[in-house]
Amino acid sequence: MIKIAMTSVYVDDQQKALAFYTDVLGFETRTNIDLGHAAFVTVGARGGAQDVELLLEPGDSPIARDYTTALREAGLPCIAFSVDDLRAEYERLTGLGVRFTQPPTAQGPVLTAVLDDTVGNFVQLTQRI
Repeated sequence: MIKIAMTSVYVDDQQKALAFYTDVLGFETRTNIDLGHAAFVTVGARGGAQDVELLLEPGDSPIARDYTTALREAGLPCIAFSVDDLRAEYERLTGLGVRFTQPPTAQGPVLTAVLDDTVGNFVQLTQRI
């Protein structure tokens, strides 16, 4: 059986991303190793399965810059996270100053919202309804 172990998000600033993804979104730090020129930084769901991690990857390569720029210009999120109560999460995050590009919106069997992660990406939150 194959499982998802890690996926990555290119970020403009790894330490700023780590603060946003942990302090604001509520993930926990799984790995934070200084590699000199960058760091190997992963986060995961607090108290969640230890086998799924999000790598906060430096986005300073030409490929990463082209990819993230194209996604932002199109208004597309780079990743989607699920939540149990999207409207409550929207209120909590808005109260913390998070900027949303799309408020909670029904889209068929899901409710979605899109936020700016402050490090170069749009992130979608989803809730099955």
